Amino acid sequence: MPQFLVAIHHPDNYDASLEDDAMVRDIQALNDEMAAAGAWFFAGGLQSAPLAKSLRKQSGGELVITDGPYIESKEHIGGFWILDAADMDEALAWGRKAVVACRASVEVREFLVMPTE
Repeated sequence: MPQFLVAIHHPDNYDASLEDDAMVRDIQALNDEMAAAGAWFFAGGLQSAPLAKSLRKQSGGELVITDGPYIESKEHIGGFWILDAADMDEALAWGRKAVVACRASVEVREFLVMPTE
């Protein structure tokens, strides 16, 4: 079964401490619904983007580590689910529920299937 990333987008200055109990309950209810349906594979929330570290290989082969996200953007992934879903339509149905539970924009993308030897 294909797997899909359902990524929650937060503004750069998002403060997770402002999430209320109702939102936490809604997200947990969605997690429970996903698990009961057999779609939930993995989920996780991420620390804010300014706490990220980015690694880049320079032309001479040197590796440079910098503070902050790799891409300068006004939004960053704040959390995600990895779901087992039959197709994009099913993954989008979960994405719609994630938008409501998380009160945020969501991106849904299918994982590439890598050939096995």
